[in-house]
Amino acid sequence: MSDYATTFNLIDADKDGRISAEELVRLMDVLGQPVTLEAAQEGVRKLDKDGDGLIDVEEFGAFLQK
Repeated sequence: MSDYATTFNLIDADKDGRISAEELVRLMDVLGQPVTLEAAQEGVRKLDKDGDGLIDVEEFGAFLQK
């Protein structure tokens, strides 16, 4: 498993294979950098290449490899 896949799995709290805006909000709270749901939704939109409103492991990996 790649390093980004391991990180992805830590963020994917419900283990559905996708990262939602709500999961990003929880992550940022844990990291001490709270964001609004709207800001998290915008972040998801920027990474979401297939338009499903979620970030999958391939989209996450592509972002990290930039």
